[in-house]
Amino acid sequence: MTAADRIRRWVCSSPGTHIWLLIIGITSLVIAAASEGLETFLLHRTSSNIHALTKHPLQSLLISGFWIESPSSFLLYAVLFEVFHANVERWLGTLRWLVTVAVAHVAATLISQEVLLLSIQEHAVPRSMKHVVDIGVSYGLAASAGVLAYRLARPWRWAYLPAVTLFFGLPLVTGGTTYTDLGHAISVAVGLACWPLTRGRGTWGPVRWPRGQPVGVSRTAAPERPRSRRSRSSP
Repeated sequence: MTAADRIRRWVCSSPGTHIWLLIIGITSLVIAAASEGLETFLLHRTSSNIHALTKHPLQSLLISGFWIESPSSFLLYAVLFEVFHANVERWLGTLRWLVTVAVAHVAATLISQEVLLLSIQEHAVPRSMKHVVDIGVSYGLAASAGVLAYRLARPWRWAYLPAVTLFFGLPLVTGGTTYTDLGHAISVAVGLACWPLTRGRGTWGPVRWPRGQPVGVSRTAAPERPRSRRSRSSP
């Protein structure tokens, strides 16, 4: 099998991830080619901030997930999409992966913006925060990172879970927390809560191979040696 065949099989095995990535690539090119004024207009028009959620909630929730604020970050997001989204989609299937990501994106956006609105009403932050740019794909990535924990077999899972929890949860307890940090923590929690969607799916981790063979990693258990059957002869 050639490298091109392997790439084609990989892309076809996670179509949702790569269609999403393609759209983000196109919108990033639009932002990169736009004038400063047009860029500002597009980022605010496609944002899911308080103002946009009040005016057109469904549109802002949907469109905000297809833009990133800095086109120079596209390559980094492409790598993260392949590591997290593509693997989760191949494992769970496109529909279950999409449900996980969509629920996390909507929940994290609505909850974080509601907390921001309460802060504005209590005069903890300026009213101009209603119009802050709130776009991106990081909530979906955080959800995939969370649910991916169930892809790993023990004991790898117990090493992965604390790492993910610390990465997304530490900003909440170290001070200087942003509303985006809160959204990330919510998204990881949603991903972990999607455990029922992982039932019946295999896990990945170290396996024990027959004695005399090197230890490897596989998605399935090591094959057992077939047992020979002896038929009883008639008396």
